[in-house]
Amino acid sequence: MDAIEKNLLAQVADLHEIPEGAYNIRANGKLQSRNTTANIDIVSKEDKPGIDIIIKPGTVNESVHIPVVLMESGLSDLVYNDFYIGEDCDVTIVAGCGIHNCGVDTSKHDGVHEFHIGRNSKVKYIERHYGEGDGRGENIMNPETIVHLDEGSYMEMETTQIKGIDSTSRITRGDLAAGATLEIREKIMTHGKQFAKTDFEVDLNGEGCSANVISRSVARDESRQEFYSTINGNCACAGHSECDAIIMDKAIVSASPKLTAANIDASLIHEAAIGKIAGDQLIKLMTLGLTEAEAEEQIINGFLK
Repeated sequence: MDAIEKNLLAQVADLHEIPEGAYNIRANGKLQSRNTTANIDIVSKEDKPGIDIIIKPGTVNESVHIPVVLMESGLSDLVYNDFYIGEDCDVTIVAGCGIHNCGVDTSKHDGVHEFHIGRNSKVKYIERHYGEGDGRGENIMNPETIVHLDEGSYMEMETTQIKGIDSTSRITRGDLAAGATLEIREKIMTHGKQFAKTDFEVDLNGEGCSANVISRSVARDESRQEFYSTINGNCACAGHSECDAIIMDKAIVSASPKLTAANIDASLIHEAAIGKIAGDQLIKLMTLGLTEAEAEEQIINGFLK
């Protein structure tokens, strides 16, 4: 790996060397390297680009890394990755995509990830998106995540997009069986003329299941953000959606929550707040010796932490 690829992998997967355990590294639309373990198998699809990740029942304290990096301007990459997690597992999955574009053409990555999580299993899923390059070409990423949670299962999903993505449409769908839990935490920052759209929809189908969706974003310059969140409570369940955004400069942010209760015991809540950085916060930090710009950065970093 050259220095550019190493930096991209560090940004999106926190990898500074080849990881231990199972991994699949995709570079410029092709498999670069792969490793499997006794409990985690990775198989290339035969009918379309992508992989199947099969995790045996009872697998605990193991991880799998599946980062994607693009370093060719004008490349368009599409993958379909399916995860089959057996019962009684406790695993961490690290995905994400990094683009280095120094040309004039658009570089694009679309990834469709579908999770089938077995009974009483616990999954932590980390997905980061990052773009860089000194060319005039755009970086586009459109991730789609579909989650099927079986009885008593748990998924924690952490997605981050902080820098370098000109346009993104982020789609997340989920359906939960009895006693299942879905926790989603999203962090986004846009600047320049970037555009980011987030679209969550969760079906709470099983008794006692719950979903908690939290989005925090910062929109700077002339960028635009759209947030859509739909929670359907079809049983005795609990659903919570929260959208908090800091708006700066000439940016535009819109939030469109939707809650549908189809059962008398469905408890659904939505919270949304969009506003500028509070002046008293800036003043307090500036009295400690920070410039206004430094104070803004401190507040934003704390907000997105």
